[in-house]
Amino acid sequence: MSDLNWETVCDASDLLPEIGARALLGKDQVAMFRIKDKLFAVNAIDPFTNAAVLARGIVGSLKDQIVVASPLLKQHFNLETGSCLEDETVSIKTYAIRENDGKIQLALK
Repeated sequence: MSDLNWETVCDASDLLPEIGARALLGKDQVAMFRIKDKLFAVNAIDPFTNAAVLARGIVGSLKDQIVVASPLLKQHFNLETGSCLEDETVSIKTYAIRENDGKIQLALK
């Protein structure tokens, strides 16, 4: 991941455990999560409603996967792969994310 271009989006202290935060990466709205000291970043747009709500979703584990549940229709999305547990034909984009010198950074492609 060192050859990626990274953009700082917030201070690391702004990303609270198990509470989503939203950032802009170019034109993309990204939902970011810190779960058990691991960072995840996915597209914030719920593909079933086209609403930017996934940062407000509830995180947890389901079927041995770390997921976020959409607050609207309750579909679960795997935070590592972006796949929807209820409909395997639907997925959301995932992003490379890291903490660097007290900052949260997302990778630009």
